[in-house]
Amino acid sequence: MTSVGGPRVVAIGGGHGLAMSLRAIESYAGHLTAVVATGDDGGSSGRLRADLDMPAPGDLRRCLSALATEETVAQGFEHRFRSGPLSGHAVGNLVLAGLVDAGHDLGRAADLVSGWLGIDPARVRILPATGVAVDLVATTSEGTVRGQVAVEEVGGVQSIGFDPPDPPVPAEVLEAIGSADQIVLGPGSFFTSVLGVAAVPAIASAIDAAAATVTLVANLDADVGVLVGRLRAHGIDPDVVVVQAGAAGEGHVDVAVVEADVVRPHGLAHDPALLATVLATPFSTS
Repeated sequence: MTSVGGPRVVAIGGGHGLAMSLRAIESYAGHLTAVVATGDDGGSSGRLRADLDMPAPGDLRRCLSALATEETVAQGFEHRFRSGPLSGHAVGNLVLAGLVDAGHDLGRAADLVSGWLGIDPARVRILPATGVAVDLVATTSEGTVRGQVAVEEVGGVQSIGFDPPDPPVPAEVLEAIGSADQIVLGPGSFFTSVLGVAAVPAIASAIDAAAATVTLVANLDADVGVLVGRLRAHGIDPDVVVVQAGAAGEGHVDVAVVEADVVRPHGLAHDPALLATVLATPFSTS
């Protein structure tokens, strides 16, 4: 049942794409849960994973900053050290890692940081997709490739798996999916961000069992038919695909396709306000 003040929405993904979609969804959702990729093994996140054996914090940090109302704190959260042993680390990654090292799981660490950033915990939760560090394992035309950085660089990816193969998922994630009115996938790097969360076995099963409308926000340069096929190959059957006007192509896709102007003026990324209008339409009472 739609919550008071708007629908219950779960947004799934990672990177800049998820941060953008959260800004769109936050404008109309009564309750918003972000389920965030945790498989990054490069940069600051990769170093912290190796040092502390924790899920990668970088995508959670980016989502927290995207929804922050305390802008000065958020700017500090995104600051990266430029020299010394901390060079390359984002302050927010270190804060999250410090809370994990102090005994909190990454979800609880994100809850604590949410308060500092002015995010309303009654409306918004930002949760890791898995409770442990995971490695992405891609099957490609040339064989198996391991690790998010390597998967992003290789071509011919056919499917995504995980090590461990069935990682534990926070109970709050599964509860949010089960009670959602709308589940939004993407946009973002399809194998590492979208399937890097949605294809986690427990999450894929929860999506399949959910009564929510499953909406895929297609990347601006994507082939809609290919994306739908990839999702289905991983056990996820979308109900709706949102695509930039004129970019759907001519191939037949047996799901509802909503073509709309959702791009920023420079044409290189989605516009949160335009996307919000499209995603909110099924719940509009006007």
